[in-house]
Amino acid sequence: MVIQVGEKVHVITRRLFEEDLRRHFAGQVTAVSESAMRLKGYVFVFDESLNDFVRQDDLRERLSGIGDVGLVINLLPSKTDLALVRYATNDKGQRILTDGENFTLDISEFGPRR
Repeated sequence: MVIQVGEKVHVITRRLFEEDLRRHFAGQVTAVSESAMRLKGYVFVFDESLNDFVRQDDLRERLSGIGDVGLVINLLPSKTDLALVRYATNDKGQRILTDGENFTLDISEFGPRR
């Protein structure tokens, strides 16, 4: 199995159109099959007025396809504290995902603050 129960992931849902909602998810794998995984974690939605991703407060369960070409799945370190995960900007103006303690993930593949 490529993904194991207990691993922590960051899932980016690719937009098909410019006006599509920008959604990300950070969570822990609670169950997995050959084609899907069940995650428990937090949804992040891009807020145009803030020009940043905002975390929804409630803990959610979500199903995601493992081989879904519309998803980008990043593995997070096992020590990641999902309750502290947030988006920030580093000193180069790049958007990062961090828990402020155990990891930093640069997600600004397309340039600063995009």
